[in-house]
Amino acid sequence: YVKQRSFSLAEALYNEALIIRKHVFGDEHPDIAYSLNSLGELYFERPDHERAEQYYKRALVMRERFFGPEHPDVAQTLHDLARLYRHRKRYEEAEALFKRALAIREKKLGPEHPAVGTTLSQYTFVLWSLNHRADATIFLTRARHIREKYNKFHSIDEDNQ
Repeated sequence: YVKQRSFSLAEALYNEALIIRKHVFGDEHPDIAYSLNSLGELYFERPDHERAEQYYKRALVMRERFFGPEHPDVAQTLHDLARLYRHRKRYEEAEALFKRALAIREKKLGPEHPAVGTTLSQYTFVLWSLNHRADATIFLTRARHIREKYNKFHSIDEDNQ
């Protein structure tokens, strides 16, 4: 429902899922972190960026605790939080998170995985805004290469990775 921009319905369903997961698993479980990250995405899209940041940060803490600092789920939340910071023009904070998300994704998923391409693409905007134009150009070229390679078989949705 988020993609359909039915935010109230999406919020109700995400909160219901969170309540059910807490009832089934307790307050400390990877599925709770998944629900928190989903709520962060909802509030990012709504946009209610302050609430999105709160949910992303809670999800990040939980994911790091459950999976360790170099897990792809940790990278996803780092990417999401960095994207939020990019939209809020908090470029230095976004850069640090994108850098970490990129390192995890390259190590765990491989240097040409679509998620790596998505992070490179988003990271490019931050680098450009910080006047790191040479790095931005390199990252954009890499992102395009990955997208072109991947698009031969699939479609990639840059905004939702």
